[in-house]
Amino acid sequence: MKILGITACPTGVAHTYLAATKLKEAAEARGHSMKVEKQGALGAEDELSFKEIKDADVIIMALMVGCEREERFVGKKVLKVAIGDVLKDAEAPIIKAENLVR
Repeated sequence: MKILGITACPTGVAHTYLAATKLKEAAEARGHSMKVEKQGALGAEDELSFKEIKDADVIIMALMVGCEREERFVGKKVLKVAIGDVLKDAEAPIIKAENLVR
């Protein structure tokens, strides 16, 4: 399964990067590919391309603040979770995403 992610916290530093790493590791451990766009005070890093969004099976948004340019995901299956939940158990949102796609 192709999973895309967005992580965002107010400053875009510790929580954003840690959640991105944990999500990617959990997805890959379950046999999925995943790319995560990290959003913070300085903008987006590893920005998702139009093609990546088009080809994705599901988008996981792990947020403490709103997602910038969320309209890019209209028509896609989107799972929104709290960034703190990802830090506690990154596999749980991956399993939820798998069930969303089924």
